[in-house]
Amino acid sequence: MFERLKEDIDCVYARDPAARRTVDILFAYPGVHALWLHRLNHALWRRGFKSLARVLSHVARGLTGIEIHPNARIGRRFFIDHGMGVVIGETADIGDDCTLYHGVTLGGTSWEGGKRHPTLRENVVVGAGAKILGPLVIGKAARIGSNAVVLKDVPAGATVVGIPGRVVSTSGDELQGRRHEIACKMGFDAYGTTQDMPDPIAIAINGMLDHIHMLDKKLEETRHEVKKLGGAVDDLPLPEIEEHIEPVKPKARARGNI
Repeated sequence: MFERLKEDIDCVYARDPAARRTVDILFAYPGVHALWLHRLNHALWRRGFKSLARVLSHVARGLTGIEIHPNARIGRRFFIDHGMGVVIGETADIGDDCTLYHGVTLGGTSWEGGKRHPTLRENVVVGAGAKILGPLVIGKAARIGSNAVVLKDVPAGATVVGIPGRVVSTSGDELQGRRHEIACKMGFDAYGTTQDMPDPIAIAINGMLDHIHMLDKKLEETRHEVKKLGGAVDDLPLPEIEEHIEPVKPKARARGNI
């Protein structure tokens, strides 16, 4: 039990830059409280004390602003940031290392019995206000943008935005690796936001990085063609960005003792 509690606290440190001390997490993080109360309610539900589990889940909702049905299955290192307005339905299934922000709904679209709510695979991040509705599957390491409404399955590693939700990128995009390389050279992480919650500013920055990469490629092609035609071309390579700007290193945060 203590190992699970330590995991819960460590995952808050890993995903929330505002986390400073363990005492703050223990007493001032409603997402953590909601998770701990859900584990109690889920154990009661599985042992047949369903009415008691429902009543206690209602109490937990009043205390935390987060509604989790006692029958919902939640994996390890689950983190709800801020938390107010989060709703997780009865047949929802959440894998390990998932993150939800405030206002997220994992809801159903049918009054019929059986599987009615979403399944989230490992390492899924759902942005603030997003709605994932129905017995669909969100693939491993997928990202759901803020206020997106997702009504169909999402492949692993994909980023989904909009209403209705549409895939705007996947982990296999051709420029993804090069984009990250350029971002690191320029001294910032362009994915600092999109790793958790895609937004228009980060998307615009990613577009500029793609544009820089394409300009470099086109310039090299143009120089090559000019040389073939006998033109005088400066053969000096373009200076590497890292020669002028040192990459930004993340600052360590002070951590309290458990």
